[in-house]
Formats: sequence, structure tokens, C-alpha cells
Amino acid sequence: MIPARNLLALAVLTLMWGINWPVMKISLRELSPLYFRALTMSGGLLLLISWYRSRGASLRLPPTALPQVVMLAVPNILGWHALSIFGVQALASGRAAIVGFTMPIWVVIIGVLFFREKMTPRLWLATACSAGAVVLLLWHELAVLSGRPVGLAWMLSAAFSWALGTLLLKRVSVPLSTEALTVWMIGLTVPLVWLLAVTLEPVPVFDFSPTMWAALAYGVAINYGIAQILWFSIARDVPPVASGLSIMFIPVIGLSSAMVLTGEQPFVEDYFAAALIVVALAATLLAGRRRAARQ
Repeated sequence: MIPARNLLALAVLTLMWGINWPVMKISLRELSPLYFRALTMSGGLLLLISWYRSRGASLRLPPTALPQVVMLAVPNILGWHALSIFGVQALASGRAAIVGFTMPIWVVIIGVLFFREKMTPRLWLATACSAGAVVLLLWHELAVLSGRPVGLAWMLSAAFSWALGTLLLKRVSVPLSTEALTVWMIGLTVPLVWLLAVTLEPVPVFDFSPTMWAALAYGVAINYGIAQILWFSIARDVPPVASGLSIMFIPVIGLSSAMVLTGEQPFVEDYFAAALIVVALAATLLAGRRRAARQ
């Protein structure tokens, strides 16, 4: 039985990550995408280092582990965070969340194509549902003159990058704790994001509204700080089925909280797409759980 405090922590974490989608949309009203990522990732990195140091965790990086950490940082941190923020800029935040959480389905597809994993009827169902959700969203974006189908391309690329990073995490051996690996992946990515921001975007004025400052604080303290610390404190004790349910609810929370925080009004296609993604995630995670039980 899962301890009540872990269930509560998982519920809070799901809310944090779900609400983060419209919060990012609010931030992009006054700040360009790469500067937003550079600022929030830098602040979150400092919080993580301070917290883990206070807990006595070792964050030392052996020189021999640097190539593996770089290999993992590119898809898991740089690819996902850089590509997804452009997707949020181009799309409604709830819609971006739906597409972003096609990641587990991409894990299955990449595994089948490149790692000789086998498809099952449940995985075929998940793939079909995921494809149906993307077609629904893409159809609407192409049908509306103000639509931004390029946003779907950004988010699908981000989900693919995250999926590839997830598979590499399972297959690349790194002599680091999860906490140290996370800190170093973010730490190695931050300078590159700053370089891209300074090169590609105008320098922000920092004359932000109170709402914008609150959104930035959320990105630093919650998304890159507390949420990461909370996840790693319970990840080892939470069964896969529980964390899987948490993942399924994140795009739903992103879609619903966007109505309150940004005033977005989802279209009928969004609701159907969200339902399809939940079914796809359920089929994918259930199939993965059964495979793990047989091994």
C-alpha cells in the first residue's frame, strides 16, 4: 500500500506540472521563449544545488562520466525544454500539453523501430489513439486562418526528444545518483540556452507586470525547484501504475487550468484529443507494467 504522504505528494506534483503549462503561456506574453527558459532554468538550478547540498548529497561529476551526461542532457533537457517552449508560444497551452504528453507513445515507437521491442495489441491501440489526437489538433490548426500548425511540429519534436532521452536514460550507465545527474544535465544545458537566447532574441527590458514576475517565480521555484525535489523524494517509492496515472492527468489539468488562468476556450477537438491521449497513455503504461511483471 502506498503511504498517504506519497499519494499526497504525487497529487500535488501532478497539479504543479499541469498548471505549469498555462503559467508558461502567461510568461511568454512579456518574455521571449529562450530568455524565459534561461532565467527559470538558472534559478531552478541554484535552488536544486542549494537543497541537495543542504541534505549532504554528493554532486561531484567524475570526468569520465561527462560524455554520458552530455549525451543524456541533449534530448532530456535541451531538446525537450527548448522545443516545447516554442510549441507553447505557438499553441494554446492546453493544446501544447496534450501534444507534449504523447511522449510515452513515442517511447514505444522508438523502442520498436530501433531497440527491437515488440508491438502488442495494446500498443497498437495507444499508437492509433495518439495519431488520432494529433490529426484532430492538426486538422483544426489547418482549418482556422489564425492557426499555427508549426506549433504542433515544435511540440511533436519536443515529445520525440523527451522519449529518446527516456530510452537513453534506461540504457546508458552513468556512475551518478539521480539527483547529481539531474543537476549536471541542467547545469550543462543552462550556458547553451543563454548563448542561444543572447544570439537569437532581443535582450528583455525586465519591466514586467506583477503577473509576469509571479509566473517567473513559479517557473523557478515550482517547476524547476520544488517539483523536481518532490519527484525525486518519492520516485523510488511510488509504483509505476501510480506515477502512470499521474502522467495521464497532467494534460487534462493543463487543459482545464488554462481556461481559468489564460482564458483559453478549448474546442471540441481538444476534448476528444485529450480523451484519446488519456486512453493511449493508459494502454501504453498498462502494457509496460505487464511486460515488467513478466520479466
